[in-house]
Amino acid sequence: MKHTKIIYPALFLFLFASCKKQLETTPIGLVTLEQVNTTPTLNMMESSISSGYQLLSNRLNILAQWDWQGGLVFQNDYIVQDVASDDMQKKWNPDGDQPWMDDIDNYTFTASNGGPNGLWKYNYEGIKRLNIGISLLRNPDIEQITGITTARKNQLLAEGLFLRSHYYFSLVNNFGDVPLILQPVKTYQEAFEFAVRAPKARVWDSIKVDLQAAIALLPNSKYSSATEKWRVSKGAAMALLAKSQLYTGQWQDVVTTVGQLETTNFYSLNTNYFSSFNTEFTDNEVIFAYDHKSGTDPRTGNGICAPLGWGFFAPTTDFLNAFEPNDPRKLYTVNAPAQNVNKILGTIDGGNKGNDDASNNRIYIRYADVLLWKAEALNELGQYPQAIALINQIRARARNSVDVNGNLPPAGTLPDRPASTDKATIKGWLISERRVELGFESQRMLDLKRWGIAKQVMTAHGKNFQDKNYLYPIPQGEIDASAGTLVQNPGY
Repeated sequence: MKHTKIIYPALFLFLFASCKKQLETTPIGLVTLEQVNTTPTLNMMESSISSGYQLLSNRLNILAQWDWQGGLVFQNDYIVQDVASDDMQKKWNPDGDQPWMDDIDNYTFTASNGGPNGLWKYNYEGIKRLNIGISLLRNPDIEQITGITTARKNQLLAEGLFLRSHYYFSLVNNFGDVPLILQPVKTYQEAFEFAVRAPKARVWDSIKVDLQAAIALLPNSKYSSATEKWRVSKGAAMALLAKSQLYTGQWQDVVTTVGQLETTNFYSLNTNYFSSFNTEFTDNEVIFAYDHKSGTDPRTGNGICAPLGWGFFAPTTDFLNAFEPNDPRKLYTVNAPAQNVNKILGTIDGGNKGNDDASNNRIYIRYADVLLWKAEALNELGQYPQAIALINQIRARARNSVDVNGNLPPAGTLPDRPASTDKATIKGWLISERRVELGFESQRMLDLKRWGIAKQVMTAHGKNFQDKNYLYPIPQGEIDASAGTLVQNPGY
């Protein structure tokens, strides 16, 4: 266990009681507190931040070896956001494989379910790694000690702050109040002190403070590194700040922040809808993505394509019916007759299906999503023509995209939404547009919950969604391991 020296509140069980089972191999590039207590090096700082990216990867078995029940084989976003929604089913042909996923789908899950368990562990493992790097980089003498340049120090620190914000964004939206850990935890006593859940308002404040700091530190360019375009950029930090403002109802701040992002002229909608998913760092729209690569040692490929070859992840009939006639986004998202989830595969011919080392990237933020955030905020502010114009901009790109066969949709496809001053009508258009534009991108359930309509939509879809399900349960094992210091969400 020499590789897991930092103690984390609410993660006792993960780090100690089950470490032999779950951490069978040394995590790639992991820097330990034991190493940091010696003289810090430039490599330590680089590695601590780089290892913080890894929890964004779709690579299989990052934290464990085939621990399906613990929800640790791959990231659970597709389970807890898409399968849990009205968009996705676990498999094309229902079977008894991985019943914990069925429990998420049916809202019969308990606090021992692997979905919330994996979500919690992935996020806090990322935070743990990043806190080491952030602590090192904030040492006022670090430049003198290591020889790191000021520019490189600022870039790495900004990356760490963004990534930590990303993980806390996931935690606060899925669990509500959560332990807010902003420094390496060195002792059991500290661990118990930090195990108390911080109010979600405090977590949101921390996210926004970190992102503001990251924006100020990052270079004013589309890519923060010309040779490593996957790294966090100023645009990514601005976008995540705008998303955080959206989720906390700061409508004018959303408009302002997105406006600042627009003035950089770094991003625009791709001519073709699918270009975000089958090109890498050459398109105009992707703002932040994880860079998967095939054939590396150790592996960094996109492992989520493997379960697609095993029959996982299929659309609901309701999702397929949500698309208007001839909308090319439907087939770009999923080819139901061929049982290919094109958007996740990054192909339109079934390529990568079953490949546990695929090279297609995982897209986290793209410009179309950002424009729809702004449209939502404008609608809330009563600026209806501007909101509708942005929705129509997304629709125009879709109807002007050639379909999977290279043909333009017929005339009359996806007509512009008409002028309206009815806020509810425009909100309905926005809800519909986000569903088809961002389908299978792990946004649907987050949207339904923040809009407060998850229970209504899930009930209409025949799911047993209860008020308690607006939050996932804190993993029971974490509560038990904290000796009750960590308190469960109501109803679980």
